[in-house]
Amino acid sequence: MEDQIIKEGKFRYIEIGEGTPMIILHGLMGGLSNFQGVSEYFPSKGYQVLIPELPIYDMPMLKTTVKNFAKFLEEFIEFKGLKDVILLGNSLGGHIGLLHTKMFPEMVKALVITGSSGLYESAMGDGYPKRGDYEFIKKKAQDVFYDPEVATKEIVDEVFATVNDRMKLVKTLAIAKSAIRHNMSKDLPHMNTPTCIIWGENDSVTPPNVAEEFHELLPDSDLFWIEKCGHAPMMEHPDEFNKVLEAWLEKREF
Repeated sequence: MEDQIIKEGKFRYIEIGEGTPMIILHGLMGGLSNFQGVSEYFPSKGYQVLIPELPIYDMPMLKTTVKNFAKFLEEFIEFKGLKDVILLGNSLGGHIGLLHTKMFPEMVKALVITGSSGLYESAMGDGYPKRGDYEFIKKKAQDVFYDPEVATKEIVDEVFATVNDRMKLVKTLAIAKSAIRHNMSKDLPHMNTPTCIIWGENDSVTPPNVAEEFHELLPDSDLFWIEKCGHAPMMEHPDEFNKVLEAWLEKREF
């Protein structure tokens, strides 16, 4: 999907289709291609799909926080002149979507979270990381999925390169600490934005009880499970993920 990236000002993003804006927020180790299934499916259904590249490794150290990513997202929305957006985030992306929705509720029509951090402390991975140990990194990447085969060599190589880049590693750990500090359990009961929670039944990074807690705390949420599925349902079961999301959007008339 690299060849589809548009560069404007300080933003790098993919944009496909026209209609209701759906902004996809990738996770800490997740590239834009993780959402290929979503970005190929929804434009034909009347959605303008936008995937901004989050400046995870580009912010100054002290600004490498979930809150600053949420502000960056708001700047992107203003830059594109969007309103009534649907935010869809996985892992750290879900957390950024949640915090953005808390800070700018008037901008967000609906929120979709999957394997999101924001409640559970080790959502960023623990026992982390052994630099230079490829097999360890490979096992960690495979553990993200129910089916280890989803962790292709390309994915493992990318994670391996990240943890062996000292600056990226330091920023990764800074983001993990920021995510723990930004626990949202007290905020969620006051957030009335309609939220679709789609979770893998076998998620070992953010276990199923995390999804249940999100569902319990968010006033207007629906929870859907995907079987034989780990931390990234949109990658592991893209067709099922799209069907669940489309049915929810139709039911809510979004």
